Amino acid sequence: MTVIRLPDGSERRFEHPVTVGEVAASIGAGLARAALAARVDGKLVDISTRIETDSDVTIVTDKDAEGLEIIRHSSAHLLAHAVKELFPDAQVTIGPVIEDGFYYDFSYKRPFTPEDLVAIEKRMTEISARNLQVERKVWDRSEAINFFKNQGEHYKVQIIEAIPGDEDVSLYSQGNFTDLCRGPHVPTTSRLKVFKLMKLAGAYWRGDSRNEMLQRIYGTAWTKKEDQDTYLQGLDEAEKRDHRKLGKQLDLFHIQEEAPGMVFWHPKGWIIWQQVEQYMREVFRDNGYMEIRTPSVLDKGLWERSGHWENFRENMFMTHSEEREFAVKPMNCPGHVQVFRQGLKSYRDLPLRLAEFGSCHRNEPSGALHGIMRVRAFTQDDAHIFCTHSQVPDEAVRFIDLLQKVYADFGFNEISVKLSTRPVKRVGSEEQWDKAEAALQSALDHKKLAWDLQPGEGAFYGPKIEFSLKDSIGRVWQCGTLQLDFSMPERLEAEFVAEDNTRRVPVMLHRAILGSLERFIGIIIENYAGALPLWLSPDHAVVLNISEGQADYARKVAEELKHNGIRVHADLRNEKITYKIREHSLQKLPYQIVVGDKEVAAQMVAVRTRAGLNLGQMSLSTLIERLKAEISLKAGAA
Repeated sequence: MTVIRLPDGSERRFEHPVTVGEVAASIGAGLARAALAARVDGKLVDISTRIETDSDVTIVTDKDAEGLEIIRHSSAHLLAHAVKELFPDAQVTIGPVIEDGFYYDFSYKRPFTPEDLVAIEKRMTEISARNLQVERKVWDRSEAINFFKNQGEHYKVQIIEAIPGDEDVSLYSQGNFTDLCRGPHVPTTSRLKVFKLMKLAGAYWRGDSRNEMLQRIYGTAWTKKEDQDTYLQGLDEAEKRDHRKLGKQLDLFHIQEEAPGMVFWHPKGWIIWQQVEQYMREVFRDNGYMEIRTPSVLDKGLWERSGHWENFRENMFMTHSEEREFAVKPMNCPGHVQVFRQGLKSYRDLPLRLAEFGSCHRNEPSGALHGIMRVRAFTQDDAHIFCTHSQVPDEAVRFIDLLQKVYADFGFNEISVKLSTRPVKRVGSEEQWDKAEAALQSALDHKKLAWDLQPGEGAFYGPKIEFSLKDSIGRVWQCGTLQLDFSMPERLEAEFVAEDNTRRVPVMLHRAILGSLERFIGIIIENYAGALPLWLSPDHAVVLNISEGQADYARKVAEELKHNGIRVHADLRNEKITYKIREHSLQKLPYQIVVGDKEVAAQMVAVRTRAGLNLGQMSLSTLIERLKAEISLKAGAA
């Protein structure tokens, strides 16, 4: 007798071992048709899997997140199958699931072309329609190696040889195509109906530049066509908002090969930067932070003592001077501890909040660089709070309040939160971890925030809270973080005098709201599609004359606006007014101030918004009052 326990608490009893598919059929014909896989005692398996002992079983369908992942994984195999039919000499390597889709890497004698992608996708559709059974078999290791050697699939041989000896070597077959995989997979190819190949890229075998450059084909797959259509529309919208294109179009910044991963800010882009930095500087000042500045280059020995040399060495830029080895700082924390250590601190000095617009450098792989979103040289709105254990809850609540206010001012009101708890490899006592995790959870609960738990995802030195914001087209960006550190203050010998006159090690809270200013500005640009809120816009307005006769008045208007703190310039070119309006609309200037003979006579201005709304004539004082009010509201107030 085999007893199957279902999620609703009910049981199914069978006189003999039973497959997952048979369990699904016993529940209902509809579920049997929908079943893609199952969780058996927590393990994800194919529907053909035989269950021989009493087990907990959950049927997985395409309505489940795991079901969608299986569809994408199986679509990667469908892609490889199609490539092998069209290009028999191609070698298949690996094809994992990624966010929103999948990819597969191939070795082939010539580069694939966009026309090849069209043919491959068409063949994928044909294979899907064949309704081929997808069958899993466990092979003897040497038998599997010989099979792939005979097929000329040398990369598969390398993969098998790297599989630990105590693990099964499982292969999946569909028609005349067999691939190495752990699975699970859909039961038949006909279950794969909604997919699209997206692009080609290069990728080194095993990510090592010393190995062969392979060809990577990216694809996406979904359970419903409308979901894929929505996804593709989102990609189109994201493409229009790409900060790299907008950065060039709006003349904000550029990056060039002589300084990979480092930003050349143009005058307009630097205005945006300074608005963000000065805003955050006010935030620091108004919330009890003291701004400091620490060196960019520090002796290797400090990084060894802090633990960064052991855990972060490959990402650090190094330099030498007078037979000493130095590192360009990848983060600001050790420098802040050095400031804390200058002069004996008392418990009365805590919490001590030290902030810095810290310029950091990290040796990111060139393939990971992405505009100003992922760079090698960046500046953080970094701060560290030195406090006692008992002060952690209050400091966490203060930080959450501050973060929510800042995000709202930038126009982000949807924030998701995750709490990451103790990992397997960690420092500190269990009692410390208990108190630290409880303190951060208490702060989240005090703010009545919904949050997700990430067990085991904390840093080795303490738990952390991650804050992610959602932009105007639904993308989620992880920006803010609050990390609790037991380790570094002790390693770097930071201490304070407690009430009982003993020397104690402070708790160190690492915190950032924006994270990298470069990345955050990229997020802002894409969130607003370049049409930034007035307070962030490089130019608030442009004054346009209709003809030469109004040039002097246009200059006077521009000067008066500048005198009142409005970022403005006058466009007095001998061009048609419709041409100038269109040109400045493309530059996404918030306001266009038009002056003609009527405006000169009435000592008024005609005002248009970048959205094309005609606000009509108004006095210059009324316009100044309007602009100042809008600037003061920022994005978060309405």
